[in-house]
Amino acid sequence: MFRVLAADSIAKEGMAALESESEVSVIYGKAEDIQDPESIDALIVRSATKVTKELLTRFKNIRIVARAGVGVDNIDLDAATENGVLVINAPDGNTISTAEHTFAMIMATLRKIPQANQSIKDGKWSRSSFTGAELSGKILGIVGLGRIGTELAKRARAFGSKVLVFDPFLTTERAKTLQVAPVTLDELLESSDIITVHTPLTKETKNLINADNLSKTKKGVYLINCARGGILDEEALYTYLSNGHIAGCALDVFVQEPAVENRLVHLPNVIATPHIAASTAEAQMNVAAQVAQEILAFSKGKPVKNAINLPALSNDDFQKIYPFYELAKVSGQFLSQSFSSPIKEIKITFSGSITEMDTGLVSRGLLSGFLQPRVDRIVNDINATLIAKEQGFSFGEKYSTETQGYENLIEARVIGETESFSLQSTFIYGYGPRVVNINGYSTDFDPEGFLVYIEHVDRPGVIGRVGKLLGDLEVNIAAMQVGRKMAGGEAIMMLTFDKELDQDILLKIKALSDVVSATTINL
Repeated sequence: MFRVLAADSIAKEGMAALESESEVSVIYGKAEDIQDPESIDALIVRSATKVTKELLTRFKNIRIVARAGVGVDNIDLDAATENGVLVINAPDGNTISTAEHTFAMIMATLRKIPQANQSIKDGKWSRSSFTGAELSGKILGIVGLGRIGTELAKRARAFGSKVLVFDPFLTTERAKTLQVAPVTLDELLESSDIITVHTPLTKETKNLINADNLSKTKKGVYLINCARGGILDEEALYTYLSNGHIAGCALDVFVQEPAVENRLVHLPNVIATPHIAASTAEAQMNVAAQVAQEILAFSKGKPVKNAINLPALSNDDFQKIYPFYELAKVSGQFLSQSFSSPIKEIKITFSGSITEMDTGLVSRGLLSGFLQPRVDRIVNDINATLIAKEQGFSFGEKYSTETQGYENLIEARVIGETESFSLQSTFIYGYGPRVVNINGYSTDFDPEGFLVYIEHVDRPGVIGRVGKLLGDLEVNIAAMQVGRKMAGGEAIMMLTFDKELDQDILLKIKALSDVVSATTINL
């Protein structure tokens, strides 16, 4: 009997797949109340139960933890992986719920519905105080066109809005299919009547909308955030709401939650909800049904779609392929940070001894490493190919006999609309992973740590100027690799540092004579 503990408030109607299976037993209750934790094979949680190392030690026979929702902040992924526990989630179950909530917030803000409702409850009939605005004919700017942004775009067009999108990874073909106009962030801020954000919260998107660029927006603009607290700079937002530049704002998420003491929520032109965008009966049923199906598949030894971490496998084949998997994963991260244009295709070519192995895991590792910084969901080795399809680019692998003298060789090539980027790497037993070629430039370095990739003209003094600049700034270079195709032509430098390079230093490198570009790559 495969025993499943539903530890939090899980929609029981979504558990039908498990409840109807004769070889599965579902128990409902809190983890701390279970008297025989060693009998539990699977655990389903929402946000209340914290899946810690201690909990996993107590429930030592659990092999899968399912989060009935998207976020896994309450699950210790490192401890789960260390214990051979697969972690899954339900990333698609609340897409419609969140998109609809965002749309409702837009309409409520434009028509001042919450304020009018409160007024009439207070015994007033102030019709002239609540003159609103129509969505029809307005320009809606969407920052981030993932699953939720896509659903929102469809609804906005149905209401007669023109949709602008800022998403660095949006291809021309996908934009055309969705009937949206791809623009820069500045263009979106300058042109939009309503701005809504739908990106993950990363170091790049934290305070993405801030005091500096809010000044570029139209007077009377409306801002919406039902994604993650911190994408909008709350201090800047307060200033621009207070002086009337922003006509209205709708917030479902905040930097600090609960946000009952946040001064934003007390402004008259702000409407707020307590992080409930995903809180519908349908969404809760959907996420329960998704994880129930996944656990049922797992119990029968079948693959699951929404794995967060890599399953711990002990067979010989996995041990042989794992070094190449790690190399491919970091190669994908390198490519993603090096190539900022929209993607049409990724090709991966295997040569040498690796062609005798099952390279599927390696390919998925490279793809998931590449996609993770680019989409608003958790990417894993199983769902990476599906997400690539959603993003509108193709992915393929092939074998070759061209090893270029190495025992094994992996080449990954990213092809965009106007340019491409390639990376060749190898794994040397007893020595480790090495990147041996970048865009046709021969090199040799360990893909790890804090790197800066510099393209420059091959002229005397360029390397010296970079070294002198960093020396004057007391920045230590841990390692340096250089490469060129021909004397006096194009050349590259790959610098390794002990810590991440400050952006102001990177700008100074870019300003040096004969330096064409400089990109930070953190692996």
